[in-house]
Amino acid sequence: SSIISDQNKQWYQRRVRGNMFDFKHISPFERTYMNNPGPMVVFATPGMLHSGMSLNIFKAWCHDAKNMVIMPGYCVAGTMGHKLLNGSRKLETDKGTITVNMTVEYLSFSAHADAKGILQLIKNCQPKNVVLVHGEERKMTFLINKITEQFAIPSFKPANGEQITISCQPQISAVMSKETFKNVRSQGNKFDGMLVRRDNQLRLLSKSEALTKLGLRSHAINLNYKLSLSLNLDGSIIMERLHTQLSSIISDQKLGTFKRQHDGTLNLNSVHITCANNRGR
Repeated sequence: SSIISDQNKQWYQRRVRGNMFDFKHISPFERTYMNNPGPMVVFATPGMLHSGMSLNIFKAWCHDAKNMVIMPGYCVAGTMGHKLLNGSRKLETDKGTITVNMTVEYLSFSAHADAKGILQLIKNCQPKNVVLVHGEERKMTFLINKITEQFAIPSFKPANGEQITISCQPQISAVMSKETFKNVRSQGNKFDGMLVRRDNQLRLLSKSEALTKLGLRSHAINLNYKLSLSLNLDGSIIMERLHTQLSSIISDQKLGTFKRQHDGTLNLNSVHITCANNRGR
C-alpha cells in the first residue's frame, strides 16, 4: 500500500485496471541470452554483484567497453559492487582476475525506504525498539539521532555478527470475573490465585473459583515441629525473648510482620510458635 500511495494518478489507475507490473517490452531473462548479439538491457539481482545472476552477467560482459553496468544503490564493503564504485577495474573472482572495460555508473534507486520513510514508519507503528541492519555507518548514525530526537526510542545499529540485548516486558492478556476483580481492587490490587488456559484463552481464577471449576474441596495442611528445651524459665518469658529476637531478624529480612497473640502465640504469616507448658519444656 505504501508503494501505491507514492505513485501518481496515472499509475494508480493502471494498477486498478490490471497488473501494474505487466510490461509489454519486458520478458524474463534466460541464461542463454548472455551470448546473443545486439543491444540488450537487463535488470538483474542482487544489486551489489556479490552473487547470483547479476554477477554471472557482469563477469560475461565486463570485458567489452561497449557495455555498461549501472549500480542502483548502496553496496556493502567487500562486495564486487562496492569495489567497482570505488574505482577498482581489476577484480578477483572464483575463476581468477578479471579486467573491467565496461562503463560503470551509479544511479540512486533503492527499493529500501529513505530516512523520511523510515521515520514515518516508526511514527505509524510506534515500536518499543528500532534496529538498523543495513546502510552506511555515517547515515545510520544520523538516522539513529533523528529517531532519538523525535521518538525517544532505544535504537541500535549493530555491525555484522555483533550481538545486542533488548530489554522487554511481555504482556499477557487474561480474563477475570467481575467478582474476582472487585476483590482484587478491595485488597489493594493484590491477587492470590492461578492462571489457567481454557478454550484457547487465559483466565485468572481465585482459589474458590478454581476449586469450584475443578470440583475440588479446599484442604489445610499443618506441619508441626516440636523442639524440647531444658530451661528453668516461665513459658511467658521464653515467648517474650523469642518475640524480641525474632522480630529484629524478620524486620531486617523483610519477611513480614511478626505478631504476638493474646494467648501468647507468635505468628508470622502461616507460621505459629507456641510454648507447651509454663516451665519452658
